[in-house]
Amino acid sequence: MTRALPSRRAILSGLTAFALFAAPACAQSVSGVYRAEGRNPDGSSYSGTVQIQDNDGAVEMQWRIAGQSYSGSGSRNGDVIWVNWGQTHPVVYVRMPSGELHGTWGNGRALERLIP
Repeated sequence: MTRALPSRRAILSGLTAFALFAAPACAQSVSGVYRAEGRNPDGSSYSGTVQIQDNDGAVEMQWRIAGQSYSGSGSRNGDVIWVNWGQTHPVVYVRMPSGELHGTWGNGRALERLIP
């Protein structure tokens, strides 16, 4: 009998739930400049930079990807960050112990990793 591997969406959901309940309310600030690496819903890859401003849990983000700029705002609860950026579904990141932010967007069909 073969077992199906868990989907990316299931893994991220599990990480999000873990971070919500296990993370302290005052997690380390995520402010700074990050290198972005991602995969679009169609499977194509992209890269760029992201500037994050974290003001006690209120988060502002500025992406610069492939010559285009995007912006969004949201909130941080411990190590989980939700950012509305003008699309139907927000970007949801989980802060990893390394300081990287691993996220999903496009209703779980796209992935992004932010590297400090």
